[in-house]
Amino acid sequence: MTEHASTTVRERNSDTAASLSLDRQVFGENPLEVRESGHYAQEYVGGLVDKWDELIDWDRRADGEGRFFVDQLKARGVRSVLDAATGTGFHSVRLLSEGFDTVSADGSPQMLAKAFRNGMRHGGHVLRVVNADWRRLGHDVPGRYDAVVCLGNSFTHLFSEHDRRKALAEFYAMLNPDGVLIIDQRNYDAVLDGEAGANRTYYYCGDQVSAEPDHVDEGLARYKYTFPDSSEYYLNMYPLRKDYLRGLLRDVGFQRIDTYGDFERTTAETTPDYFIHIAEKRYRDEEELARLDADAR
Repeated sequence: MTEHASTTVRERNSDTAASLSLDRQVFGENPLEVRESGHYAQEYVGGLVDKWDELIDWDRRADGEGRFFVDQLKARGVRSVLDAATGTGFHSVRLLSEGFDTVSADGSPQMLAKAFRNGMRHGGHVLRVVNADWRRLGHDVPGRYDAVVCLGNSFTHLFSEHDRRKALAEFYAMLNPDGVLIIDQRNYDAVLDGEAGANRTYYYCGDQVSAEPDHVDEGLARYKYTFPDSSEYYLNMYPLRKDYLRGLLRDVGFQRIDTYGDFERTTAETTPDYFIHIAEKRYRDEEELARLDADAR
């Protein structure tokens, strides 16, 4: 190992140790100015990570999403999956239970530690966890996969377009030639345009926890999470608009992108809470793409 490489490893190990020791969120004097991609590690601290499953409610979330992701992957013949935003492990455990060869990556060491414990608790699964930065995913995570999933509104932690494009390019490169990326986001179009509903059926299912916007502008969606013990935590996220993210996916090279709203096909009359984009890497010529788009309509 070169001196530079060993220094980089020491720095990352030091950052990981520092992240694991955090138990209080740090936003500085002006939380509304915290708009940096790397800040999430100071947001997913011990106290919030410990309570995260109260917000998710694994059983109710499983009922809400049903077999949507499993069926989408199986319909495409997927066997190997990189869960790029593992969080506390909900989707990694579901994928392992369905027989997918799954690797679990996350940028938060505290989330990965909780995910590993959850894997053992829910079915005795030993998660293969990797602390990874999406912007250098190919360096942090070995191998290629039939699918990459980035779920739980996680992609909105990237605040610069440069970072978003780099992360999507890394996802694309991690996929086998016929691979698929599944990436979701909150319906920030509705949030920004004042049309957001109160449907919390599918994602944040804990009925004793509130998740409400504390501040919203075109460059920041700051959410407050209040738990039954009156503790409060915040997350700062970038409010991605649906068509903007679809455009980025096309720019990176994904050939076909299908977008669902709360696990259903979107229509002009519906205002879903979440969008789910299913982006296929497999090359198709223009005639085939036009035919598929016509069939979808």
